Amino acid sequence: MLATVTIPVSLWYWPAGVLLAAALALMVWSYRRAPRVGALHGVAFALKSLGILVLVLCLIEPLWSGRRAKSGANLVIVLADNSGGMSVRDRDASRSRGEILQDLLKAGQAVTGSGLTAKSGWLTALSNDFQVRPYLFDSRLRRTMDFSDLAFDGKATALGSALRTLAGRFQGMPLAGILVMTDGCATDDAISEFEIRNSKLEELSGLPPVYPVVIGEGRTPKDISLANVSVSQTAFEDAPVTIQAEVEAAGFAGQTVAVDLLDDSGVLVERQQWKIDGSDERQAFRFRLRPDKTGVLFYRLGATEMTEEAPPTDASAASEATLANNERTIAVDRGKGPYRILYVAGRPNWEFKFLKRAVEEDEQVQLVGLLRVAKREPKYDWRGHAGETSNPLYRGFDEKDQKEAEQYDQPVLVRLNTLDETELGDGFPRTKEELFEYHAVILDDVEAELFTRDQMDLLHRFVAERGGGFLMLGGKESFQQGNFRRTPIGNLLPVYLEPVPSDFTTTQARLRLTREGWLQPWARLRDKEKEEQQRLSDMPEFRVLNRTGSAKPGARVIDTIGEDEKRPLPALAIQRLGNGRTAALVVGDIWRWGMQTPQMHEDMDKFWRQTLRWLVTDVPGRISLQAVQRLDETNQPVVLQVRVRDKAFEPVDNASIALEVHEPGGQRVQVTATPAPAESGLFEATYIPRASGGYLAQVTVTDATGAEAGEAQAGWTVDLDAREFQSVRANRPLLEKIARRTGGRIVEIDQLDDFARSLPRQRVPVTEVWIKPLWDLPGILPAACLLILSCFAAEWALRRWKGLP
Repeated sequence: MLATVTIPVSLWYWPAGVLLAAALALMVWSYRRAPRVGALHGVAFALKSLGILVLVLCLIEPLWSGRRAKSGANLVIVLADNSGGMSVRDRDASRSRGEILQDLLKAGQAVTGSGLTAKSGWLTALSNDFQVRPYLFDSRLRRTMDFSDLAFDGKATALGSALRTLAGRFQGMPLAGILVMTDGCATDDAISEFEIRNSKLEELSGLPPVYPVVIGEGRTPKDISLANVSVSQTAFEDAPVTIQAEVEAAGFAGQTVAVDLLDDSGVLVERQQWKIDGSDERQAFRFRLRPDKTGVLFYRLGATEMTEEAPPTDASAASEATLANNERTIAVDRGKGPYRILYVAGRPNWEFKFLKRAVEEDEQVQLVGLLRVAKREPKYDWRGHAGETSNPLYRGFDEKDQKEAEQYDQPVLVRLNTLDETELGDGFPRTKEELFEYHAVILDDVEAELFTRDQMDLLHRFVAERGGGFLMLGGKESFQQGNFRRTPIGNLLPVYLEPVPSDFTTTQARLRLTREGWLQPWARLRDKEKEEQQRLSDMPEFRVLNRTGSAKPGARVIDTIGEDEKRPLPALAIQRLGNGRTAALVVGDIWRWGMQTPQMHEDMDKFWRQTLRWLVTDVPGRISLQAVQRLDETNQPVVLQVRVRDKAFEPVDNASIALEVHEPGGQRVQVTATPAPAESGLFEATYIPRASGGYLAQVTVTDATGAEAGEAQAGWTVDLDAREFQSVRANRPLLEKIARRTGGRIVEIDQLDDFARSLPRQRVPVTEVWIKPLWDLPGILPAACLLILSCFAAEWALRRWKGLP
C-alpha cells in the first residue's frame, strides 16, 4: 500500500511563499543582465531554482502518511502440512521435507495462552501485528497449539478441503491471509495436480490471499514407484488373470529393478527385471497367471532396486525418497462354483459326448444333460402289447404307475448328471424356480416344437432378468430349420434367422477369426498370433452348417464362414441382452475337430471349456456380496451390499444376514447389515478400513424359515498411501495457480522474514492511518541538505566553467 506526502496547514505558508517568490525574482533579474541567454543559462537557472525549492520545503515541514494493518486486529493463519508425503527426502538433500518444515516452525516460537507468540524471526513479525492462528492439515483440518504435534503420518493431503473449511470457518472475520507450508501434492477431489476436478478453480477466488511456501524441489526425487495397477480376468484357460502395472524410476540410470509378484503366503509367483537406461523412465509390466484356487485371492506386487549379483533387499532401496509407493496389494476374485449348465439336445449326438468330456476337467462347471431319444408319437402309430397305453421304450426300466408313465404323445427324454431323481423329471423346466437354478442353457439340434410358448418366454426371462447365459449350437434342427424365427428364443439370438443369399453354396467351411475375435481372449487358443493363425489353417472343414442371416445391431461376430471374404456369414456371434449374454454357433459338428490328431483334440476341449467359462462369467447367484469403495478419497468407508433373492430370483426382505470381515492382521469383525430403503432385497453395511492390505468379507444368509439360503464373499484392497505417494515431486505449479487466483503470491523459504515485515503494508481487512513528518524519516533530511548543496554547487561551477556572469 503506497504512502502519500501532504502539506499541513502552517504559519510558515506565507513567509515561505514570499521567500520563494523573492528568490525567483532575484534570479530572473540576475540572469537577464547577461549579454546573451543560452541553454547553459537555463540549466544553471533550473539547478539553482531546485535548490531554493527544497530549501523552502524545509520551512513548511511536509508530512508522510499511509495505511497499514492495525496491530492485533487482523488474523493470519499458518497452515502446516502434516501428511505422510512430507517424509519424502528430495534428491541430494540431507533432510526430509518434514524436517525442513519443523525447523522453519521452530524458529523462535513459544506458546502464550491459547495463541502463538514468537521470540524471533518471521513469526515474531507476524505476531507483533497479527493474531496468528496455527493449523495442521492432512486428511482433515485441525487446530494446533505450537506445531509440536507435527508427526507427518497423515494418509492424505486434503489441501482444497482445508482451504475451503478455513474460509467458511473465518467468514466475516478480518482474515488477512493464509500462509500454507506444503509441498503441494494434493490428493483430495478439490484439487488435482494442475486443476480442480469436481469444482472449478474459480471457486477459490472467495478465499483470502493464500501465500504458499513451497517445501521441496520441483524435480522428481530419486524414487521407484508403482502406478496404474490393474487386474483383468478372462475365460482364457492358460492365463485367466492378467495383472498390469507401470513402474516409474527416477535417478536410477544404469541400475536394475526387480518387479516381483507374490501370493498371499509370500511365495514368489513371478519376477521380471528391468534394466533402466535413463534418469527418469517408465516401464509397463504384465503378469499372466492361472491361480490354482477359486474364490477371492490376494497377491502382492513390489518393485525394488537390485544388483546384478544379489536379489533386492531393503538396504538396497534405502536411498529412495520413500518406500511407501514400492508395493501394492491386489485382489483377484476367481469366483466360486459350481456353475451349472443345462444342455438340451434333440437327439443323442457326438457333440454332447465330447463336450461332456471336455468340461469334466473343470471342477467349477457341471454339465446337466436333457437328451431326447424319441419324438412324440401318436398312440395309434405305435405297435405295443394289446391294451398298452404307455410308451414301450420304458418297459422294464421301472414299475411306474400307469398315470405317471410316459405316454405315446410325449417325447422320450433322458436326464444325465442331475442332482436327484426329481430334477428335470417333467422335462424342460416350466417354472422360474426350476430354470433359474442354472447359470446357462445350451440348445443343440432341437426344434421349437419341443418347447411351449410359456417355456420360451421363461427362457427369455432367464437371460434378460436372471442374467443367465444362452448358447444355440448349429445342429440340423436349430436356427431356421428349427422354426425359431419370430419366437422368444429366436429373439435371444445375436443373428437374424433370415434366408441366406441364394449364391451361398458352401457345403464345407473353415472358421476364421474376425477382428473382434482376436480381441476376445476366450476365443483364442494360442498366445501368439502366428501360432493362432497356424492353428486355424490346420483345422478341418466343418460340414454341418446352419446358415443364418447377418448379425443383429450390437452383436459381435467372433468367427465367420464362407468362401467369399467380402460377404462372410457369422459362424460364432455373441451379444449382451438384458442382464445376461447370448451366443450362436452355427456349426453343428465341432466334434469333427477332435477326430484329427491328439493336439486338435486338446484344442477342441480347451475351446469348449473357455466358451462355457465365458458363458457363465458374471452370472449372478441368489446371494451376492459387493464391496463399494470410494477411490477418490482416502480412508473412506466401504459399503458392503448384500442382495438376496429366492429361487425365483425375486427380492427377499425378511432374511437374516451374518456378515463378517477378515482384516489384514487376521482379526475378524462382525458387521451389521440393515435393509436399504431404496431397493428391495438389498442389505447394506458400512465398514471403515484402518490399515492397508487385503480385506475379505463373507456373508451367510438365512431365510425366514431358518434354512440357509446361501453364502457369498467379496474382497477388496486398501492402500492408504497410494494416493499420497502417487506423486513425490513438489507441485509448485498448483500452488502458484492457487496464489494467483486468491490474490496471494509464492513465498520462498529464504523470504519469510521479508514477507512477515511486509504483510502489514499489504491490503488487509482492518487498517489504520499513520502520519510522520517527512524530515523525521531516516535519511530524508540529510538527503535534502545534500541535494540543496549539490544544486547550488553545480550552478556555481557551471557559471564559472563557461565564464557566465
